Amino acid sequence: MTTTLHPPNAAAIFEKARNFGVENDLAYAGAVTPEQAWELARGGAARIIDVRSRFEFEFVGSVPGSQLIEWRTYEGNADGGVTSRPNPAFLEQLRLLHELDTPLLLLCRSAVRSHNAAIAATRAGFSNLYNILEGFEGDKDATGRRGHAGGWRKANLPWTQG
Repeated sequence: MTTTLHPPNAAAIFEKARNFGVENDLAYAGAVTPEQAWELARGGAARIIDVRSRFEFEFVGSVPGSQLIEWRTYEGNADGGVTSRPNPAFLEQLRLLHELDTPLLLLCRSAVRSHNAAIAATRAGFSNLYNILEGFEGDKDATGRRGHAGGWRKANLPWTQG
């Protein structure tokens, strides 16, 4: 008897995600909700790539089993502030870990960096990339705080904090 790791409804989730991509004219395969992403990752149908900074990954929280590949790097500067720049090795790091057709689910704080990372990776030949809508913390609420207006944590999905 053959056992599959994919959840039984993986094909339906991917189809819905691709349809969302077409309807919203995305430059990559599609997008999934945090709940759909967890179902696909938990069942082994896709991998979650966290594109936030190492600091966010370690101190704000991360999804169990996700891989960190920073889209942007952040460094302290002389005036005590922080400077952000694109990670020049992002695509190389992604290629070292995954084949071009591997189903990958990209996650960031609010689905903006992961959207841009998905565009760049698709242009570089990756064909099966999905953005996780709402991100890890979601958009800011009326008080300017994250974590209350959508996102992975608001959905009460598994996460850990370093």
